[in-house]
Amino acid sequence: MIQVLIVFLGGGVGSVVRHGFNLGIGRLWPNDFPLATFIINILGSFLMGVVVAWFAFRWGGGGGWSQHTRLLLTTGFLGGFTTFSTFSLDAATLIERDAYLTAAGYVVGSVGLGLVGLFLGLWLVRATA
Repeated sequence: MIQVLIVFLGGGVGSVVRHGFNLGIGRLWPNDFPLATFIINILGSFLMGVVVAWFAFRWGGGGGWSQHTRLLLTTGFLGGFTTFSTFSLDAATLIERDAYLTAAGYVVGSVGLGLVGLFLGLWLVRATA
């Protein structure tokens, strides 16, 4: 149960930070390009790499606390900040395992089918409105 609460807390904080970032970027550089989302996705992916590498190569112990910290920062905060960071980590893991075809299918399929799903959802609601 504590793990669920840790993810909940981290996700809430990450979502609030993302919202603040969206507002700030929108005020500083208003334009038609979704710059805030673009920056958030790249920054979130970078931070996911830093956090995952830190725990893999630098964390000196901690047992249960390291697992809680990992959940708070990755699944929680970065999951709330951007799920794109998790998508990037999954794709990178497949590439590092030399599963290039699977990685390509995952990337193309996720983006392509995600767009198809979004347009289907839009169509469904518009058609029944």
